[in-house]
Amino acid sequence: MSELSGKVAWITGGAQGFGAAVARRLASQGVEVVISDVKRDVGEITAADIGGSFVECDVSSYEACQAAVAAVVARHGRLDIAFLNAGITTGCGLADDFDPALYRRAMGVNIDGVVYGAHAAYPALRAGGGGDVIATASLAGLVGTAFDPVYGANKHAVVGLVRAIGDDWPNHGIRVNAICPGFADTEIVTGIRPMLDEMGIPLIKVEAVVDAFMSALTSGRSAECWYIQVGREPEPFRFRGIPGPRIAD
Repeated sequence: MSELSGKVAWITGGAQGFGAAVARRLASQGVEVVISDVKRDVGEITAADIGGSFVECDVSSYEACQAAVAAVVARHGRLDIAFLNAGITTGCGLADDFDPALYRRAMGVNIDGVVYGAHAAYPALRAGGGGDVIATASLAGLVGTAFDPVYGANKHAVVGLVRAIGDDWPNHGIRVNAICPGFADTEIVTGIRPMLDEMGIPLIKVEAVVDAFMSALTSGRSAECWYIQVGREPEPFRFRGIPGPRIAD
């Protein structure tokens, strides 16, 4: 039996894409999976397919994240894994193409959703003796993303958050990591597929992202951001240290 068997996982953005694929992998290893999404119809079907359950949740709402975790604990008595995966692209620039409504929605889902999700999961994870938080960031959180700067800013914020609390929360038995995939074969790239095809950029298979998630989950380490690229084994990104202060003589 898998060492994960009997654990309880909460997955945001779990109706489709990375969330659904990770849900299937975890369920196959005996994990009790609760999927959250704003897409109730699709989410309920995905949950039924894997023998899990569904709790509707708009991650941009603090109250909704609190209620979702409370529902998980009420149903299963514990929480061991929080996969904070919900995310959207924006197509929102900062010049003539800036749209305040798109900006606020992207901030709400991509960064507030991780902040609120981690905050909601923390007491439940700690009450169970510890566990894991894994957030979906992106290569856009490690490099510049000129075609969607707001998305890039969101994902840089996720990377910074993971590195910050990932250094502290292990003191309470909770590991915090991120996965940082490049362009992957999911719905989120639908609008930019022609551009990617023209540039000859290959898409990452969803199962490769799931493999990276499992590597991060079982690594026993924290505060790491696992990059995922076609043709490369996933591994933690090695951040270059910032030079310290130079003291004058």
